[in-house]
Amino acid sequence: MATAGAVLFASVLAGCGDEGGDYANKPRPATPINVTAAISPKKISISPKEFGAGPVVIIVSNQTGAKQRVTLQTEELGGNQPGLKQSTDPIAPRGTGTLKADIREGSYALSTSDGPKAVTLEVGPKRKSAQDQLLQP
Repeated sequence: MATAGAVLFASVLAGCGDEGGDYANKPRPATPINVTAAISPKKISISPKEFGAGPVVIIVSNQTGAKQRVTLQTEELGGNQPGLKQSTDPIAPRGTGTLKADIREGSYALSTSDGPKAVTLEVGPKRKSAQDQLLQP
């Protein structure tokens, strides 16, 4: 009985091995960064205005008296990759909202549905991978 259990265990263990293929351990993406934006009746403020490509969370404060929908989109015509255009749900007056995006290098416009003129963001080269950073989600 013990011998049969050992043989079964050995055969299961043998089935769990590498089948001769190479496993590419792809690096993790960069750690997401927080970018803050404030919409006032006269302008959109954003900080920082320049950062590296990768995952971004834009936290928007609507300091106007009207609902606002914030849109982030690429500022390129005829690029070799599809453009990006993402919007928030309507943000209540004096409320906050977030917009999450994985952006590549280039120029982007951050605009509102009913408010001041758009602000331009400059996104530089890809940020470093979070592969060797501890306590990452």
